[in-house]
Amino acid sequence: MRKSHPVRRAVLAGAATVSGIVLLLSLKPASDPGSAQAAGQAPPAAAGQAPQGGVNGAVTGDAAQTQYGAVQVRLTMSNGKITQAEAVQAPKGGRSDQITAGSVPRLNQAVVAAQSADIDAVSGATYTSAGYKKSLQSALDKAKASAGAQQGSGGAQTLTGDVAQTQYGPVQVRVTVAGGKITKAEAVQAPKGGRSDQITSSSVPRLNQAAVAAGTADIDAVSGATYTSAGYKKSLQSALDKAPAQGGSSQAAGSGGGQAAGSGGGQAATQTLTGSVAQTQYGPVQVRVTVAGGKITKAEAVQAPKGGRSDQITSSSVPRLNQAAVAAGNAQIDAVSGATYTSAGYKQSLQSALDQAGG
Repeated sequence: MRKSHPVRRAVLAGAATVSGIVLLLSLKPASDPGSAQAAGQAPPAAAGQAPQGGVNGAVTGDAAQTQYGAVQVRLTMSNGKITQAEAVQAPKGGRSDQITAGSVPRLNQAVVAAQSADIDAVSGATYTSAGYKKSLQSALDKAKASAGAQQGSGGAQTLTGDVAQTQYGPVQVRVTVAGGKITKAEAVQAPKGGRSDQITSSSVPRLNQAAVAAGTADIDAVSGATYTSAGYKKSLQSALDKAPAQGGSSQAAGSGGGQAAGSGGGQAATQTLTGSVAQTQYGPVQVRVTVAGGKITKAEAVQAPKGGRSDQITSSSVPRLNQAAVAAGNAQIDAVSGATYTSAGYKQSLQSALDQAGG
């Protein structure tokens, strides 16, 4: 066998080394959005996805009810970009713990990578993924509304109200507000099944028209659809509460939502903000606060556990929680002794209300 000449081997090795270097230099840096997430950085947002316009701080979406429990998403934003996503509520107990632990971190990462609610469901966690995306979309709607307010009162805002539970099913309303007026109203959830289909199909369009015509939640119930109308009005009011106050009084503020305090031009705006419903072991808790000059001037529970011993606990604990919220000016308040679950739900809903004010 003929041996290779040493000089030839050296030339061949050198050529291979040069080729390898050229190939390495020609490769583009990895653009996998997951790589940016792993490095602790959010990838650039695609146009029209995450709300732009300098939105900063935490935004909490509405709680989305699923077959296995509630899902609620909170976003942290910096200059209009999503820097962090987390589930402040997720299904728990039994096998749900395993599914939540496996799916939620992946959903959180997907949001930061996509900068929108257009993310894939996690295999094996269909219900959790659907609830996550729904709550995520409502958080983005709130951020979009905030961005619109910063850009001026002429910008259109899409505001999604809290889910209102009725005897025949949930009702949830979404409105578009432009120039201080409701330009569009729609029910994204309404009772369905059996006779409810007929009632919903005849009442909801009329309620939508009434909301646009009135510009507030002070609309008449549709005859024969008492429960649907009540749920619609409740969700509509919560949507209008989320509209950030702007220099002048807004016609779309509804009864007590987002109006300017207004006797003098230099006074700070007063906002009425309704938090998301917090589900507790003994029933839902929902808090509404009035904020003026960056301070909580009033706090009230619009929902609280009731029935049996819960009536006694609610009547003694909620007034104390209301006072504590006003005194503290934030959600960092102590639980009331003997009302642990109510206190926890109150603080959770209070925090989601304050998130809407950017506080």
